Amino acid sequence: MSNFSQFIRRACELLVAVANYLQAPLLFALRVYFFWQLFLAGKGKLLNIERTAEFFRSLNIPMPVFNAYLAGATECFGGLLLVVGLASRLVAIPVAFTMIVAYITADYEALTGIFSDPDKFVAAAPFPFLLAALLVLAFGPGAISIDALIKRFAARARPGALRL
Repeated sequence: MSNFSQFIRRACELLVAVANYLQAPLLFALRVYFFWQLFLAGKGKLLNIERTAEFFRSLNIPMPVFNAYLAGATECFGGLLLVVGLASRLVAIPVAFTMIVAYITADYEALTGIFSDPDKFVAAAPFPFLLAALLVLAFGPGAISIDALIKRFAARARPGALRL
């Protein structure tokens, strides 16, 4: 193996090691930033439920008061759980679903333009929350989370247990 190919291989290994080291802080920053914003949006919906229900009514969403509470609670409490990283993958599912419903009801034009006008799609309000929820669903909350802490404690309590 030539010196150049060894250099390339070691550089790639170093890049992978650095990227792996940055994974936990990046997932933590992503969760805190985006899901704190989602918490605030959900809190705003819950604190102004009549205005939220009226907006939902204008979008022809059935049972607007119920759905205003449901969306607000999902955003508020789901956002908080995702900020701290508790039940993250499970909570990411209703959050992602809520953002898909938001696209369908409030940003349908952006949704239908996903390929023809991607700028409009990514500029829509649900996009960052949907993307962040899908990332947490796919990769988990990272090592800086309550989920990871629970997993570490569970592994210590059950030595030899199957580790996923």
